[in-house]
Amino acid sequence: MNIIIKPLTPELAADFFDFFDNRAFTDNSPEGPCYCTRFQMTKEQEKAEFEKVDEYGGGKTGFMRVLRKMADNQIESGAIKGYLAFVDGVSIGWCNANDKANFPLESGNGRRLYAPPDKREKVVVCFEVAPEFRGQGVATALLKRVIDDATAEGCAAIEGFPRKRDKRYEWDFTGPMKLYENFGFIKVDEKERFFVMRKQL
Repeated sequence: MNIIIKPLTPELAADFFDFFDNRAFTDNSPEGPCYCTRFQMTKEQEKAEFEKVDEYGGGKTGFMRVLRKMADNQIESGAIKGYLAFVDGVSIGWCNANDKANFPLESGNGRRLYAPPDKREKVVVCFEVAPEFRGQGVATALLKRVIDDATAEGCAAIEGFPRKRDKRYEWDFTGPMKLYENFGFIKVDEKERFFVMRKQL
């Protein structure tokens, strides 16, 4: 399988939405539906956007339209950064990887990912792979590209946050511990529900 990794740009917005709308959650993942927007927004920004649900038709339909618009705006502005994985020209995977300086002090989901620009650090917050392509090296290819680009950009380090699990969990959107270990990340902290893995560049 030939996996092609491309950085997300406004020109690839259609591929981003094609993946999330048609392949990402076809297995009824508890993480979906989602467009990976919460990390880039504060709770206040998120609340203000969701107050528009009725303007977009109300109910689940209105909710999804607002969520999609939020993602569209983030892609256009460059607030959301990451990579899409393609096989035969079709988007089959996603990784949200961004400079820590691009996140708010506290994200909509309560995560504190921000660090000043002079730290030159990146963070990986999400992987999503179409069910039929899991276990075939897609997340590995995505993380490798994150590391390669961060190195080329002169970043000092990358962090990731695998969940604490005793066994494989199909919907681990933060990526499994082993994935990070395979690339030389080391555990630098331990929280209630996840580990902090770090790779110095």
